[in-house]
Amino acid sequence: QLVESGGGWVQAGGSLRLSCVASGRTFGGYAMGWFRQAPGKEREFVATISWNSETTRYADSVKGRFTISRDNAEKTVFLQMNNLKREDTAVYYCAGARTPYYSAALYEFWGQGTQVTVSS
Repeated sequence: QLVESGGGWVQAGGSLRLSCVASGRTFGGYAMGWFRQAPGKEREFVATISWNSETTRYADSVKGRFTISRDNAEKTVFLQMNNLKREDTAVYYCAGARTPYYSAALYEFWGQGTQVTVSS
């Protein structure tokens, strides 16, 4: 299973670093993604990273502000979020898949999510 942490409240322009730790399963062979869901909206893709970190992909809305990374030895994936905006407010989820897909439907296992709230 996956457990996210690092969410919280931050003012616009601030930064947060999310972590997602995997336990009880293989981690190194999977691509890992971050998704988010705001109230009343569908879950949307944020970023993904291949198992060996060679490939990273980002949603246009976060490109240049967010950075995804991973530490396979620690079974952890990170999402560094800088210059946060009010529209980044959402529950953030990490998930695992065979390859770094954009589509949430192709991810096989998910965490419970961590809330990120950005105020102006």
